[in-house]
Amino acid sequence: MPTRNTPWPDGTPCWVDYGAADVDAAKSFYGSLLGWDWTADSPEFGGYVNALRDGHQVAGLGPLMDPGDPPSWTTYFAASDAAATCDRIRAAGGTVVVEPMEVGPMGTMVVARDPQGNPFGLWQAGTHTGVELHNEPGALAWNEAAVDDPAAAQAFYTAVFGFRFDELDGMGGYATFATDERPLGGLGGVTPGAPRGWSTCFSVASTDETVAAVEAAGGKVTMAAEDTEFGRFAVVTDPWGAAFSVMQDPPQG
Repeated sequence: MPTRNTPWPDGTPCWVDYGAADVDAAKSFYGSLLGWDWTADSPEFGGYVNALRDGHQVAGLGPLMDPGDPPSWTTYFAASDAAATCDRIRAAGGTVVVEPMEVGPMGTMVVARDPQGNPFGLWQAGTHTGVELHNEPGALAWNEAAVDDPAAAQAFYTAVFGFRFDELDGMGGYATFATDERPLGGLGGVTPGAPRGWSTCFSVASTDETVAAVEAAGGKVTMAAEDTEFGRFAVVTDPWGAAFSVMQDPPQG
């Protein structure tokens, strides 16, 4: 079981959270779908809670910061110095929407947008180090961005995080990004059925069963389940229109 309880290296997608229009309903939907338990409500932090899988924190959920925004998932990148990373975001043409904000002893958060308007976050770890379980059913598996101008996006994220991009053969220009040898996520152009901007992919035991559960709960399928070399993959939206994807590991053998 891949677990971690220390800060993630800079530039790693280290946390995801969900801005909910109806917190209780969203907790019920995602808890049932992904096998999550929840930490106690935290009025001092605006009702924000952590999702737990097998006792390990895997995601966050709270009320929308702006009630006028649609519900959505946000990807946060690890940053050991959030203020310095904000400087690089601005220098590369991005926008800092929420300046570095301390969240008690847990850490410091930032919300920003790249030059194409795609939102993302930064997380400077304190006592909260990000996801503690990954690449296991019910936990974060992958983060990727679908953008209008992939070359410009690659230049921006390289300037901010020092990424190296490696294009995958036969994937229409899709590239993985890394700071060392291990791919951290992906970036490519916009494709029909896939969400625009940064998206979150969760590992599941069965993609088909998860898709069926999404539909039964009032969600929709925007990209039907298909087998890829990386596993069985589908893109769905929850009952409130927020997109995310699910991936089942390929058969072993």
